[in-house]
Amino acid sequence: MVLPVDDALRGLDVGALRLLQAIAEHGTLTAAAEALDASQPAVSQHVRRLERRLGTALLDRSGRRVRLTEAGQVLATYGVAVNAAVRAAGAEVAALTGLQAGVVRLAAFPSSSATLVPKALATLRKSHPGLTVTLEEAEPPQSLASLRTGACDLAVAFAYPGVELGRYEDDLSGLVSRHLLDDPTFVALPEDHPRAHQEHLDLADLASETWIAGCPRCRGHLLTAAAGCGFTPDIAYATDDYVAVLSLVAAGLGVALVPGLARRTADRHPGVVVREAAGTSARTVHAVTTPDLLRVPAVAATIEALASAVAF
Repeated sequence: MVLPVDDALRGLDVGALRLLQAIAEHGTLTAAAEALDASQPAVSQHVRRLERRLGTALLDRSGRRVRLTEAGQVLATYGVAVNAAVRAAGAEVAALTGLQAGVVRLAAFPSSSATLVPKALATLRKSHPGLTVTLEEAEPPQSLASLRTGACDLAVAFAYPGVELGRYEDDLSGLVSRHLLDDPTFVALPEDHPRAHQEHLDLADLASETWIAGCPRCRGHLLTAAAGCGFTPDIAYATDDYVAVLSLVAAGLGVALVPGLARRTADRHPGVVVREAAGTSARTVHAVTTPDLLRVPAVAATIEALASAVAF
């Protein structure tokens, strides 16, 4: 009986194609079994089951050597391609596992992408030149949303005390995070500000100032910190770009909170001075991924590189 095509195809698998290719190459069932690390009876039984399933003979068993029928030759030809594909797949997986290849899609907030990320990528390039890391700037929670949808593999995100990393559109359920650092908060003032020469300030000292706010999460920290000091800040300007924030401060248009990761930029910005201020809180910076992606060597190596960048 000849089975319908769809039923016959169910009898085919990678093992069947590789078996027929081995028989074609070695000429006997015994030699094919040795090449596949199987027993000769098991090979014979496999072929007979396949013949019954396909409804046609695959081997001519006359003589000591077996000969493939036309149907057997067709399947053996595909077995050659399957063997090549299996070897290629194994080589690619070995390269990924050995960190000789791989792509990691990284999403990071701007002040980290200007400080931590370049150091980490430079470390990876030296230690694992076959790895590729792509970078997209994104503030949390957008970066966490990208991680959940599969648009990125790893996110560098931050939170302030009492605020989970994913308080907004997302949360950390089902994700794993690695603490990278506690990033302190400073106040940026115009260099001619009356308090510019005070080494240590209290946030309450700036209650009457005009404020320049950063990203939504940083703005939330400003509002929370100010409330703790007994005032509501007069926010006249808001921008996610810290260079723009510092330029507004330098122009005398207000004062601002800046994170430690942006302090070097702030210290070098003309017309701006940076001071510590009591009443502010440090933010925690984390590398976030999924449990499955954490087991991918390239992702794990990128997290380690980020941690090393903090150490130096």
